[in-house]
Amino acid sequence: MSLFSTAYAATTTSATNVTHQFMSFLPMIVIFILFWFLLIRPQQKKSKLHNQMISALQKNDHIVTNSGIFGKIIRIEEQFIALEVADNVVIKIQKNTVANKVEKELATAK
Repeated sequence: MSLFSTAYAATTTSATNVTHQFMSFLPMIVIFILFWFLLIRPQQKKSKLHNQMISALQKNDHIVTNSGIFGKIIRIEEQFIALEVADNVVIKIQKNTVANKVEKELATAK
């Protein structure tokens, strides 16, 4: 009988080492995928739809700005819109501040 048992050296192959490295990065990869589908992708879709809506605006459309100002488009320039908010009251706003295009039925209702 021996007082000491035989010790075996732990050997790792390159395949298990690569697998171990991949498994250590797996939580970060999963978090990135979740961020992509829950935050980044929906924001890109919303931005794309907003840009399409802004490019489709025409004279006499009724809009609401991000600050809640309601009015009718009088003139469209490259980066600005002339907006009539009351009789003979025209303000100039940036195109990207337009929040929504209001349907004609809602715009004429008082």
